[in-house]
Amino acid sequence: MLFNSFVFLFAFLPIALTGYFAIARIGHRKATAWLLLASLVFYGWLNPAWVPLLLVSIAGNYGIACLLDATRQRQTVRRWVLRFGVTANLLALIYYKYFVWLISLADSAGLLQITVPGIVLPLGISFFTFTQIGYLIDVYNDVTEDRDLLNYAVFVTFFPHLIAGPILHNRDIMPQFAAPRTYRYSARNMNVGLSIFIIGLLKKTLIADPTSAGVAEVFSNPSAVPLFTAWHAALSYSLQLYFDFSGYSDMAIGLARMFNVRFPLNFNSPYKAQSVIDYWQRWHMSLTHYLTQYVYNPLTVWIMRRRVARRLPINQVAQRTLRGFTTMIAFPVFVTIVLIGVWHGSGAQFVVFGLLHAAYLTVNRIWRLFYAPNELPRGLGILWRVALTYMCVFVGAVFFRAPSVAG
Repeated sequence: MLFNSFVFLFAFLPIALTGYFAIARIGHRKATAWLLLASLVFYGWLNPAWVPLLLVSIAGNYGIACLLDATRQRQTVRRWVLRFGVTANLLALIYYKYFVWLISLADSAGLLQITVPGIVLPLGISFFTFTQIGYLIDVYNDVTEDRDLLNYAVFVTFFPHLIAGPILHNRDIMPQFAAPRTYRYSARNMNVGLSIFIIGLLKKTLIADPTSAGVAEVFSNPSAVPLFTAWHAALSYSLQLYFDFSGYSDMAIGLARMFNVRFPLNFNSPYKAQSVIDYWQRWHMSLTHYLTQYVYNPLTVWIMRRRVARRLPINQVAQRTLRGFTTMIAFPVFVTIVLIGVWHGSGAQFVVFGLLHAAYLTVNRIWRLFYAPNELPRGLGILWRVALTYMCVFVGAVFFRAPSVAG
């Protein structure tokens, strides 16, 4: 079920909202259960077979979280429980999202010659998998604020974020479902939420969707179109991509607000960014924050500790050397950003997209380390930096949209 579909707008959403606030008068737990049921109906609308997978994922991860709690006094066992949980989640994600692509790569290289049955990609599997991996890590680090099963299930399945994000953090969301004010109807939250939802809906339906048809036609056969048409399609796609992602994020934030739940901001005018570093702090902010917290920061800390153990410096002077820059800055950036690339989809084009942006960020970090004063007037300087950043992003978007590297 899509946010812009008639069945969602005129049937599902009014029933979900009315039922939620009506049942909340009887009991908050019952309203939470209603919200869980509504979210499962929403998720299974296109394919009911996805619902058991989602429920198994929730039950399995909650069970692992309980094991992490039970082994609090046995740190070695606890670490292995966490490793098992993270690995199980990643293996499920790899099977559904990347297995066919990996087998096709092996087949094209002559390593394997097997026929892979069709695997239907469950909607939103990347979002609910990353959400639950984050929860397991937080339980391990003892930073979770709510261990209730019902609240956890709603945290994972809450339909505004389930299929297109943002990626939520349990410390931001689960306490809201435990707060009594979440279950009291608020005209202010309803009006604000509806306004944000309508803005996102207009972005999606009036800009992103009408642009997509012409873009799809050009990208399906790029060799047959003239240069100007190709450039026009690429520029159009950069706008389609922004307004599609931004529109869905706005709709998600607005829907959650109608239920008195506040979601984090996911987009902050990324095409106004004056550097690629600034761009990734504005674009898909929840994903950037997630991978920074759970991949980039731990990897950087691990590298720094290894250097300290070997009595190697970790200061800015060391970062300006080739070896220091490569290990302390470039390596964590490449790992994190390539993960962002392949997170969006299976295919070499997403790997190239990630490598390209990792290269952009590396150059950006070099520029900041060996800073050259900007001699341009302030207004002209801002215009130049915004234009250069957009062109870098624009080139990356071509690979992001391409059906393959060759195409």
